[in-house]
Amino acid sequence: MSEAKVATDVGDARPTTWITLGRTILFAVALIALYVALQGLTGFVLHWAGPSARLPTLLTMELVTCAVMVIAYRALVRLVERRGASELAFDASTAFASRGALFGAALFCAVYAVLWASGSAHYLGFDGLGGVLFAFGISIAAAFGEEIIVRGGIFRVIEEGFGTLVAVIFSASLFGALHAVNNGATLVSTVSIGLEAGVLLGLAYTATRSLWFPIGIHFGWNFTEGGIFGATVSGFKMPGVLNFPLSGPELLTGGSFGPEASVVAVVVCLLGSAWVARWAIRSGRWKRA
Repeated sequence: MSEAKVATDVGDARPTTWITLGRTILFAVALIALYVALQGLTGFVLHWAGPSARLPTLLTMELVTCAVMVIAYRALVRLVERRGASELAFDASTAFASRGALFGAALFCAVYAVLWASGSAHYLGFDGLGGVLFAFGISIAAAFGEEIIVRGGIFRVIEEGFGTLVAVIFSASLFGALHAVNNGATLVSTVSIGLEAGVLLGLAYTATRSLWFPIGIHFGWNFTEGGIFGATVSGFKMPGVLNFPLSGPELLTGGSFGPEASVVAVVVCLLGSAWVARWAIRSGRWKRA
């Protein structure tokens, strides 16, 4: 048997370029359309809810958004790829969600520790727990929605066809661009989001082959940033448990976009990404182009 024949028989059976691109577009369009529709429905329902019912309504609608996104993703994988979505299975791998949440929270606490030590963050007291449920609802919906779309529907498919490095670069660039329309967004914030979150979350999926890990990291970071420290999250202000405002040069504070546009956040997350990348390579889960 010729070497070419052997290579054909035992190859990694990756999808062709056109199949990869087609699947990426299909997953991206379908999942983005669904997520936008669900958020639009949430806004519509909240508009008609009375003041006392708005918070429970928001929580309910955001949890419904999470559930629908999971169901839709699993159904889409079954329909298009003819397999079960093991990367979003309800099994032992769901424990990665809690581990990711702790990791994401720890990373953001490290960011604020550096900002506090540099004199850019100022602790002014305890603001109460009134905004915790609001921050929880917003954070968990964003974590499920954005991770299922970007890491599940785009990063994973690109990685299968072109390898991990290409998938990291492409999805991180896209993730940064998706945040370019947020309040207070600048070129610096767009690049920062791509480097700190886009890279880290893609590698988090690579290292575990589970979407639960990046979902957990995304939630832990956002909730700690907005719900605990009361910082602006990608241009969106949330009430926090602590009154911990920032002041000083935008290079450190991130300006009106929030600390995600800070050089401190970029450095902290890149260090976290290096650790996760090492984990992915040592575990043999890094896919070559």
